Amino acid sequence: MRKCKVFVGNSHPELGYLICKRLGIEPAPCTLQNFANGETSVQIGSSVRDEDVYVIQSASSSVNDHIMELLILVSACRGGSAKKITAVIPQFPYSKQCRMKKHRGAITARMLANLVIMAGADHVISMDLHSNQMQGFFSKPVDNLYGGPCLAQWITENIKDYQDAVIVSKNPGGAKRVTALASTLRVNFAMIHTDRRRAKDIYSQNKSYEQLKRRKQSMLRKNRPIIRPGEDPNEQEKIFLTEGIQTARIRNGHVIDDNVAESDSDSSLSECSPETSSSNPTQDAYALGETYDGYDSEDDEPTLNQQHERLITLVGNVRNRIAIILDDMIDRPGAYISAAEHLVQNCGATKVYIIGIHGIFTGDCLEQLEQSDAIHQVVVTNTFPISKETLTESKKLVVIDVSMIFAECIRRNHNGESISVLFDSITNVV
Repeated sequence: MRKCKVFVGNSHPELGYLICKRLGIEPAPCTLQNFANGETSVQIGSSVRDEDVYVIQSASSSVNDHIMELLILVSACRGGSAKKITAVIPQFPYSKQCRMKKHRGAITARMLANLVIMAGADHVISMDLHSNQMQGFFSKPVDNLYGGPCLAQWITENIKDYQDAVIVSKNPGGAKRVTALASTLRVNFAMIHTDRRRAKDIYSQNKSYEQLKRRKQSMLRKNRPIIRPGEDPNEQEKIFLTEGIQTARIRNGHVIDDNVAESDSDSSLSECSPETSSSNPTQDAYALGETYDGYDSEDDEPTLNQQHERLITLVGNVRNRIAIILDDMIDRPGAYISAAEHLVQNCGATKVYIIGIHGIFTGDCLEQLEQSDAIHQVVVTNTFPISKETLTESKKLVVIDVSMIFAECIRRNHNGESISVLFDSITNVV
């Protein structure tokens, strides 16, 4: 690739070197270091005048430092008279703060987008932004690549009888992503909804434990599918119908039985007076007011009271089938563990896979996911840096390489070719 230089930041050097290796070039020389007072220093080691420059910098555990490193490196290339500067950000930082979830909040993702453009970037390449509307934050072109083809290929090659699997969304906000993958694999999909406003199922409030047990057994019976001809002559579509809803109670991040007594904290919350509940209006402002619908899931919330009992509901049928929980980023373990336990214990799923694009794994998230008996495997891509020690010690973690997608996108972008084929199938870049 003539008249092209690729700079690799310190956030995820392994991915940057893999991209350069697939492009058949060496990373451009540059010196990235920090002064004793914490300031970042960038020194470019070669001329970038009138050249096509690509800066690879992803999110990481030291996200703020690496954001400044990206901005300074882009600004240095702009000062060096580069012809075009493209910021390659596999996992865009602060992407969860892409909208104002509460009053007097900040849309931090839009602010970061403005900073990248003001630093001198002419083009941005990322993968699976938390919301597609984030592309409107930038005043320059944005290529939002998809990791779905890589996940679909891994599922077809590594999950036996994947045709009978069910793609599950752990919250309503990810339904569109789930239906897209389900359509690609031609499998069924389901959705999980966690209601933090109700501690008990409305149906079970006036029922005894034996009645609830018979109800759950009736829901776990295998339903006969309705078979009808598909689009092709030799293809058939199976439609599964379920009677009733499949619900469970969650406490301390785990599914509990229906016969477990209500905790004192839940009863005190339910018996609080209207004056007490109205003293904090943001806690009760659902749907029309905001706050509740402002979060796609509990992972979006900064803090969550795990002691408060919640209700989890599955819409769909996973009886005697493999359940694949899909999300764009795996950050905290609570929602995944409770969803997996509900699918296995109450809904009859044989195995549960947790699949995501960005494996952030905050704190001991990965350790808790591996300790859960309901989770079979955790699959992510390498857009976010994961230490070699974690990869060696983990028994359930699988990392998919997506460097070929970024390398092909850079090559096509440099040569002025279309990149639309990257959105359809992984076979176009292998």
